[in-house]
Order: sequence, then C-alpha cells, then structure tokens
Amino acid sequence: MSEFLSITPDVKLGEGVKLSRFINLYGCEIGDHTKIGAFVEVQKNARIGKNCKISSHTFVCEGVTIEDNVFVGHGVMFINDSYPRATKANGALQTEQDWKVEPTVVRQGASIGSGATILANVTIGEHALIGAGSVVTRDVPAHAIVAGCPARLLRFAENGANAAR
Repeated sequence: MSEFLSITPDVKLGEGVKLSRFINLYGCEIGDHTKIGAFVEVQKNARIGKNCKISSHTFVCEGVTIEDNVFVGHGVMFINDSYPRATKANGALQTEQDWKVEPTVVRQGASIGSGATILANVTIGEHALIGAGSVVTRDVPAHAIVAGCPARLLRFAENGANAAR
C-alpha cells in the first residue's frame, strides 16, 4: 500500500493514525488516532490533532491548525493567502519570500461540512458546525451553526457539542 502514499520523512504521525491511499503529506503533524481519507493533501507546517476525521479530497494548507476531535467533510478547502498572486510586480514568479502565510484555526470538536471553503485568518470555535458548501469569511463563535455564502449564523447549539443532532 505504501506505493500509493506520498509521505515525506519530516511528517510526524501519532499512534494509531489511519491513512487511506492516494494521499500527500509533507512537513505536517497528524495526532493520535486520526483518520485521513483518500486524495487528501496536508502541507508543511499544518497541524491536525487527535481523533480527527479528514474526509477525502480535502486540502489542508500551510498555516492551518486543526485541534482534537474535529470532523472535516469531503472536499473541504482551506486558504492561507487573502491576496494570492502568481507573479511579483516585475513579472517574475513569486516565491515563499514574497508572501506571508495567514493562519487558520479550527478549535476542538468543530465539524465542517463537505465542500466548504475556509478563508485565511479565520478561527472556527469549539463545537461549531459549518454547513456543507459554506464559505467561511470570518470567525465563527463556539457552538455556532453557520451556513451559506458567505457563511452566516443560523443559531447556537443549545446543549453544547451534540445539540445539533
């Protein structure tokens, strides 16, 4: 199975991590008992906590921190640059020195629905729920349920982590 995995030697994998085929991990950290689905890429300097589920076709870019017990649905995209450009003013291709990574944090117990896009400089609060297909453009409070483009507050979960069920 290792022939279908691209994992660089600098990746830190916790105990009991489950990796699907066709993944790309480099320079990142994955916590204990986390499951990474097929066709997921996790870039350098990204951190995923313990007991997380990262579903297939998800992209976790540099600067993203996902805390413990987080669910990330299929095809979720994280963004780390608010003003991306391919070239500098002189027309030369940009390099890592030409821009600054903008962080994103997903707090413990949060759930992100399939197809969501999470922009840079956003914090998703503890046990928040992001609806499928949402575009998160600003911070989401703890226990909030948000959806839409841009994501808007629908309500708060009344009894904490599992109230939305």
